[in-house]
Amino acid sequence: MTNSGFRPASALRELAQALLAKVGAPADHASLVAEALVDADIEGLGSHGLMLLPMYLERIEKGSVDAAAKGEIVVDAGARVTIDAVNALGQVTAERASALAVERAEEHGLAAIAVRNAFHIGAAGRFARRIALAGQIGIVMANTRPLLPAPGGAERVVGNNPLAVAVPTGGEPLVLDLAMSAGAMGKIRLAQSRGEPIPEGWAATADGLPTTDAVEAIKGMLLPAAGAKGFGLAVMVDLLAGGLSGGAIGDAVRPLYGDLSEPYASANLFIAIDIAGFRPLGEFEAAASGFAERIRSSKPAPGGSPIRMPGDRAAKAHRDFDGNCRIAPATLSALRAAAERLGVPFPSSLS
Repeated sequence: MTNSGFRPASALRELAQALLAKVGAPADHASLVAEALVDADIEGLGSHGLMLLPMYLERIEKGSVDAAAKGEIVVDAGARVTIDAVNALGQVTAERASALAVERAEEHGLAAIAVRNAFHIGAAGRFARRIALAGQIGIVMANTRPLLPAPGGAERVVGNNPLAVAVPTGGEPLVLDLAMSAGAMGKIRLAQSRGEPIPEGWAATADGLPTTDAVEAIKGMLLPAAGAKGFGLAVMVDLLAGGLSGGAIGDAVRPLYGDLSEPYASANLFIAIDIAGFRPLGEFEAAASGFAERIRSSKPAPGGSPIRMPGDRAAKAHRDFDGNCRIAPATLSALRAAAERLGVPFPSSLS
């Protein structure tokens, strides 16, 4: 028996793989995507986890995602590469781009891999961390359809455009992973599925009025984190990812949950910096880990939580992982419905 709300991660992965295989994903693609989604749920990032899978499946069935594709290199200039994802599964092209970034950075010292016509890649931090585990600094960014208004505006003009930066420490990398909105749209959809309100300051209605209603937030607009600062960063991510790749910018990126037969058309940028070209890797890792420990051991405010560094929560979730992860009832119901529709057995351990 599992605790209420928790289910065996192994069964969830197997179900996700089977569902993806049923709609045409090769075994390695299905395994990679399933692992990424379940890992997000293990880390408590339900907004980037299996909640997304029914939408992925429907997009594959409607032709806006090619489950068998892996992307095509269209520009190869050594340290600079452009990949046309041709609407492949996002985690597949992100894995390929991050691996290529590491390879080219080892050769050239720095590498930038731009990706256009991409699908949703899930948690950007996953791929920045992959680069950091290779002893390099990883920077990953992606654009989304417009979700944020300009400061003082009441119209969506730029996406919440996630950015992740990861640095090696000799142990678990430090991983900063954030969207430029005060709250991610995936978290708002998760709150909607649970019938929960969202925090104040996350969103506004379509008329530009503040709201804590997840339904109204989805109809309306997300608010930028830190006001004009978050908005400005979102603009720059759009220009870097979409501009360098020759892909979509702004309104040309389509809604993830809109017309599922229409390609998402996101753009990504993967940057790898080979630390050894600047200083010995061990010296950098010692400096990074020492700085992190200094911050973790700093004095907390009265009644405050323990001090954490970027990525600590996810790392702790994996250390404490007991084989089960929390799945929202609505997500489990959607997975069961997808399994029934596609004729895939639903594991008894998930019931």
